Amino acid sequence: MFQTARRCILAVLSGVIFAVLPPGACDAAYPEQLIKVIVTFPPGGSADTVIRALEPLVSAELKQSLVIENRAGAGGNIGMAAVAQAKPDGYTLGVAPAGALTVNPHLNPAMPFDPKDLAPITLLAQIPFVLVASANVPAHTVAETIALAKTKPGALSIGHGGNSTAMHLTAALFTQKAGIDMELIPYRGTAPAAVDVLAGHVPFAVLDIPASLQLILDGKLNAIGVSSANRLSSLPNVPTLAESGLAGFEAVGWFGLVAPAGTPADIINRLNEAFVKALKDPSVAEKIRTLGAEPAPTSPDGFGRFIQSESTKWGKLINEAGIKAN
Repeated sequence: MFQTARRCILAVLSGVIFAVLPPGACDAAYPEQLIKVIVTFPPGGSADTVIRALEPLVSAELKQSLVIENRAGAGGNIGMAAVAQAKPDGYTLGVAPAGALTVNPHLNPAMPFDPKDLAPITLLAQIPFVLVASANVPAHTVAETIALAKTKPGALSIGHGGNSTAMHLTAALFTQKAGIDMELIPYRGTAPAAVDVLAGHVPFAVLDIPASLQLILDGKLNAIGVSSANRLSSLPNVPTLAESGLAGFEAVGWFGLVAPAGTPADIINRLNEAFVKALKDPSVAEKIRTLGAEPAPTSPDGFGRFIQSESTKWGKLINEAGIKAN
């Protein structure tokens, strides 16, 4: 950048700028200053850990530092509103959770921002879930779970990590696609849900991988099926819900990188290149997987289409199931 500026000054002084430099050569190169990344979760969470793992590689690629700022609250709405209202110059970005972009708009008529006020850059990671059963439940497969639920309509329950969370919606989608009546029990996070299903207080639960993996491997919980489109490397013998008879089933948590709408396309593409390259780094990918997530780099257009499809899917489910906000 300094070399370009020096050439521009010399060219202007010599009066031959148009002969010496190509068009646009004196334009400022992005990025020229620190880039703020707003994370809509507290420090230490999956999204925060992933963005901090990416930061050194992205900073090196862009030759500019990322400054990470945590603004948690309101299901991601507070942080996303700040990003949406920022100047669209590429110097304020946000780590957007699935709920803020595709669930909250269907539950909250007074959203502080419109998802259209954000420009997608790339999906960062997806978080699959697993449907588990207590060890004393006589069901080890999706077919057995459905058969058991049909013999006791409304009597069985599925615990999950909280109302309107991705795990809640996954549980609701399971009962809808399976055509069964089961009570959905909200908990304040996955840890207490795991404790209760382990103790047999609830027969089933939808949990994330960090809360359930060791319990499954130790034989303390039965893994019925995973919610992602593909099997998980950490649980290769556990089938997906889709391959177990619920065709087309896919439900995952996720978070991605966004900028304010109106950010120039060349800046969006530059950021996409830097973050995708970092996501494909083997050491970063391995760290993401230790969190129970999967790296999910996409193009800006691909991420935009994904957001729209997720919003349509969950909006339909929320309407049909009568799901309400907390």
